[in-house]
Amino acid sequence: MKDMDMGSGHDHQDMSNMNMSHMDMDMGDGHMMHMGNLKRKFWVSLILTIPVVLLSPIMGMVLPFQWNFPGSDWLVAVLGTVLFFYGGAPFFSGAKAELQMKRPAMMTLITMGVGVAYIYSIYAVIANNLFHVTPTVNNFFWELSTLIVIMLLGHWIEMNTVMNAGSAVEALGKLLPQSAHVVDDQGNTTDVQLSDLQVGQTVAIRAGEQVPADALILDGSSDINESLVTGESKAIRKTAGDQVIGGSVNGTGTITAKVTGTGDSGYLAQVMALIKDAQKSKSRSENLADRVAGWLFYAAFFTGILSFIIWMTVANLAVALPVAVAVFVIACPHALGLAVPLVVSRSTALAAQNGLLIRNRTAMEQVKQIKFALMDKTGTLTMGEFKVNHLVSFDAQRSEEDILSLMASLEKGSSHPLATGILTAAKGKDLTFAAATDTRQETGMGQFGNVAGTTYGVVSVNYLDQHQLAYDHEQFTKFAAEGNSISYLVAGDAVLGLVGQGDQIKPAAATLVASLKKQGITPVMLTGDNQETATKVAASVGIDDVQARLLPEDKERIVQQYQKDGKVLFIGDGVNDAPSLARADIGIAIGSGTDVAIESADIILVSSDPADVIQFLDLARATHRKMTENLWWGAGYNLVAIPLAAGVLAPIGFLLNPMAGAVVMSLSTIIVAINAMTLKIKTVA
Repeated sequence: MKDMDMGSGHDHQDMSNMNMSHMDMDMGDGHMMHMGNLKRKFWVSLILTIPVVLLSPIMGMVLPFQWNFPGSDWLVAVLGTVLFFYGGAPFFSGAKAELQMKRPAMMTLITMGVGVAYIYSIYAVIANNLFHVTPTVNNFFWELSTLIVIMLLGHWIEMNTVMNAGSAVEALGKLLPQSAHVVDDQGNTTDVQLSDLQVGQTVAIRAGEQVPADALILDGSSDINESLVTGESKAIRKTAGDQVIGGSVNGTGTITAKVTGTGDSGYLAQVMALIKDAQKSKSRSENLADRVAGWLFYAAFFTGILSFIIWMTVANLAVALPVAVAVFVIACPHALGLAVPLVVSRSTALAAQNGLLIRNRTAMEQVKQIKFALMDKTGTLTMGEFKVNHLVSFDAQRSEEDILSLMASLEKGSSHPLATGILTAAKGKDLTFAAATDTRQETGMGQFGNVAGTTYGVVSVNYLDQHQLAYDHEQFTKFAAEGNSISYLVAGDAVLGLVGQGDQIKPAAATLVASLKKQGITPVMLTGDNQETATKVAASVGIDDVQARLLPEDKERIVQQYQKDGKVLFIGDGVNDAPSLARADIGIAIGSGTDVAIESADIILVSSDPADVIQFLDLARATHRKMTENLWWGAGYNLVAIPLAAGVLAPIGFLLNPMAGAVVMSLSTIIVAINAMTLKIKTVA
């Protein structure tokens, strides 16, 4: 994108409100579960589990609160069957997806445990009640039902506290208007639905409207606000022969343009494709719990098969089968199922209290490996709002406040970014000013009007050059090099004063950069703005690596380049940041940014304060530490219980006591719950 100094053209920018949905959740390798379905399945399964727990022994042992009656085994079998097929359905679907990808994880481990438990338990009920075998065969309906309920609860907790992946593509589509003004060969204008718009048609784009599609300007000129699309903080002057991008916002001029791209050929469609590709690639990453569950699956599977073969050799089927089944069932991750969701729940609650919204917990687990922090400039490191930095009077008869008051009179009622900055500064100084009369705009030159009988103008340097008005070139260069947009006040041939406005750096930006460096993370600025402004801002906050004048595809390509050397964190707020947010290992969106950026990110900073990134990094490390500790508690039980259930110590006369196994299982679940609740977040001073 070409960079131009912002003149006095006016534009309108409509920022959509944040719209975050959290009704669906990825249940492993792309399998989606709906929030309402999961909640219903949990409560139904819990109700069915209560009689199973009261009527079914645990690991072959009858507890004091349990009892049975004639036919109770059949009742338990019926309830267990409903639980298995109804409550277990989400896990079966997830396991199928994992196995299709040849990457067994949590869903496969659960499916193996409940599948073996169900089949063997049905066999036990039939053998005990129809064939009256002796000794009686123990069933595992207690383990089956409690595992399904606990796992449903764990996923419900996680879904209830972590937002879903969202739809950045849908949010991106909202940037386009619903219809377009098509002009035929006779000059007649007809409104058509955007879906019916064709390449080659001529469209009229009126002042303040969104550009309906990529197009080439045929007639007219205007200042086009492309910040939602490109991140460029200045309005871009567009005239006949220039290209405009669908989704950008037209300024005060009316233009006619020839459509050059719609649908898949449009610029926004290409950005959508980048986001889809990035999110698809990112979804392949496994979280820590799935990796642990995958290891446990292989451990339980091969241990069970091996124990069956060994016991068949040294004993018989009556001994080998129960031992193998016990190995498969005891691997059921009761504590493991709650280990991570409880930490996520606690972490997400703490984050929300501190202005952080966590939408992808897998991102939290990657913080320790982050080597690069790539970030946008406008709206991320800067406020995204113009503020008066310089106010100079060249007229001995007028003070700086007089200059500002006259400018405010001319700009009163305008929504142009520079006009807003002038009006804000005037109000901040409690200056009184009335709206000018007979106002007019000279496109690309400035705003003119009459104040107290004199015609004044707020103009750009282009106006001074064109009319050969004298001004201090050295002063202009100095202020512009600081990243300021310069506006002059003129009356006839007299240059009365100037205002220099710039986008203000956020107070915590430098602190963030310093903190990143201290943690061994290299900060990099990627921006669509001009090189001079980008370099100035980067130097102010301590960033050495700066790349400017970038389009969305450029940023996303650079993210991929850095990923070759390590994991990448990206911070941004605009549509031009969306592909990068989706592509990066961790994407952090500024809460005041666009819906598209927010829906593409893993973490959202509600207050838009860069200091919150520091809090996130600290919380993420603490969360990862708690997850690891809980996974050791959850998996540690299995690592000990699986070989004992297989009879590894049978030669010395030691077999796993069922009651001991049940106690340890319960204790591990309690421990992971308590450990999760001890998670805390540090407050950034």
